[in-house]
Amino acid sequence: MNQPLKNYYEIYSRMFVAVDCIIFGIKNHRLSILLTRRKFEPEKGAWSLMGGFVEPNESIDQAAYRVLSDLTGLKDIYMEQVGGFGSVDRDPGERVVSIAYTSLINLTEDVLAETEAHGGCWTPFDELPPLCFDHPQMIEAARQRLQRNFATEPVAFNLLPEYFTLSQLQALYETVLDEEIDKRNFRKRVNELSCIVPTEKIDKTTSRRGARLHRFDFEAYSTCHKFKL
Repeated sequence: MNQPLKNYYEIYSRMFVAVDCIIFGIKNHRLSILLTRRKFEPEKGAWSLMGGFVEPNESIDQAAYRVLSDLTGLKDIYMEQVGGFGSVDRDPGERVVSIAYTSLINLTEDVLAETEAHGGCWTPFDELPPLCFDHPQMIEAARQRLQRNFATEPVAFNLLPEYFTLSQLQALYETVLDEEIDKRNFRKRVNELSCIVPTEKIDKTTSRRGARLHRFDFEAYSTCHKFKL
């Protein structure tokens, strides 16, 4: 006779499922991450990512967006799932499996004010303080994902103004990829992409001669077979 389904589940131990949000932004030309101080034990007072438990009536995606909204005030932020983190001893309080999500957002004055009002702190990636649990591993996995996306998708143009110089574009790539890029090779790759379009506009804020402004053509990008910078 088959074992009743209820009893089948009862023979296994239960654990908590959590979500953690790794939110990147560019502040003062540096890649930064949104952190907060934990308000409860374990690790009360330690620096932490924005996280919380999944409730019984929601999916993990819904939990991630709820947690981000509750803890930062941010809404309508697109996030991607990084992966699951489930080392047995990752949380000294209980057995917890956490699903990490990540996003790169434009740090407008409104965003900065909202996150700071909720106790968030934008911390440069190269100056991260000691973090609780396995949050350093989550952040590194998210950064690697961000860098892959930056190299093969037009993520950068969500952070640039409508019209931008190629120097601005290159500086943004160098910030996220954390490496110097050869100017000649970078501009050669830009010129090979029909979706980055030069305009007649000139930016004269950096030199008397000025620099030509470009724009990103989303319609042209939709017909491209690949994007790589």
